[in-house]
Amino acid sequence: MKKKWIIRLIISVLLISITGYVVKFLRTDDRPKVVVVLKDADTQYWEIVKAGAEKGFRDFDIDGKVIAPRYGSEADAQGFVLKSILAEHPDALVVSPFESPLVMSSLKKAAQSKIPVLLIDTDIPLENKTTYIGTDNFELGQKAGELLASGLQPGDKVALIAGDLTSSVISERIKGAILSFEAAGIKIAVEKTELPNESLPVRAAMTTILQQYPDVKGVFATTDIMALSALEVIRKHGNSIPVMGVDGIVKMVESIEEGVVPDTVAQNPYDMGYISVETAWKVIQGENVRKTVDTGIDLITKDNAEQKLDFLKKLLK
Repeated sequence: MKKKWIIRLIISVLLISITGYVVKFLRTDDRPKVVVVLKDADTQYWEIVKAGAEKGFRDFDIDGKVIAPRYGSEADAQGFVLKSILAEHPDALVVSPFESPLVMSSLKKAAQSKIPVLLIDTDIPLENKTTYIGTDNFELGQKAGELLASGLQPGDKVALIAGDLTSSVISERIKGAILSFEAAGIKIAVEKTELPNESLPVRAAMTTILQQYPDVKGVFATTDIMALSALEVIRKHGNSIPVMGVDGIVKMVESIEEGVVPDTVAQNPYDMGYISVETAWKVIQGENVRKTVDTGIDLITKDNAEQKLDFLKKLLK
């Protein structure tokens, strides 16, 4: 009798366990689904954006994921990623878009399918976008130019190092910086543009600048990777020309803390990621949101570099 009771107990336990697994398998996750698509997965700037987005997923109880092609992928790779995401029909799509026809086509299809499309970091002329969350890149370039010019004299010459000028992000930064230089009486000796955001080609360009324009007194670069690569060459040649970047990545902030660079302006990539998810959540809840959400610009100096560095290292550890 006792043996039968034990067998029944074991069978009951097994049935309860199996039922639990079946229910868990069948249960639908009713949390809102948000997909964040970035430009690449390997640079520190985008790692910080991703950290902000993932914090947003946790805070707003969102079933979310961050997707990005590997560094150096063509714009069309992002277009194919977007096409596959559309088949999942997420509740909202957050994208830092490459400016390509395939990406634009995929985003138009998302909007036509009633999927809210929120642009992050890079604004493009997408007719039915829900909002743009990111930096005012003209203002960023303008403030960077002002800061660099403040340490120079009227008549001094600077060099500009930039990426693809067909990108609205890059072109707006350059326009803003040039406006500030003109206002301060600073002359532009040379512009090295269409450079990839990589160390080797920027170092080669900076070496050429030092050889051909020895009277250059400052350098403005459209990313921190470019700025730090230029700075490496300048120091190697025994010069102390000030260099201005715009992203606020760890190595740039470390350079300020160490006194190598006096100060810099920076975007807020963590806030960009977090606010984009928060805004997506609001849209899903039926709230109206602004067409542009400016995530601001930071001035990083010796006084606040340590605090900024601690924050970034906690995110990236």
